[in-house]
Amino acid sequence: MKRSREKAASELFAALYPRLAGWCRRLVDDDETAHEIASEAFTRLWARWTSVSEPRGFLYVTAANLVRDHWRKLERERRAVRRVTTEAALSPQPEQADPSVRLLVQALPERLRVPILLHYYADMPIREVSVLTGRKEGTVKADLHTARELLRAHLRRSLDHTL
Repeated sequence: MKRSREKAASELFAALYPRLAGWCRRLVDDDETAHEIASEAFTRLWARWTSVSEPRGFLYVTAANLVRDHWRKLERERRAVRRVTTEAALSPQPEQADPSVRLLVQALPERLRVPILLHYYADMPIREVSVLTGRKEGTVKADLHTARELLRAHLRRSLDHTL
């Protein structure tokens, strides 16, 4: 049983991966990102293998959602760069040690970092973060609050040192 499942998955991968990755490539205009998206779609299919009746459709819908997420992330990054560039142009300041929020988030303990990444960077509602992390919604809210307070305190200290 398991052997036939693996064989079927392997055959499906061989048959569909090149076309799916090529389709993703045309949408994201980057080979590495396209392969990551196609691979992630297959990983998600494999996790639900026994419950998916139409694997090809599942793969393409999943890949389309991942491409959309990629585009949203790029747009958020573009807006952030425009905002920072505009702020820098409007209020020139002396060289400062600029605390990178990304680095600060990476330095958070995993218990706090994961909800921050899912809620703020992946735009997931608290309910979805709760389901994905296996924590109650109240716990997720408390973790988000704690993480924001830590980030705020660190940013405040960094700004105080640069003034």
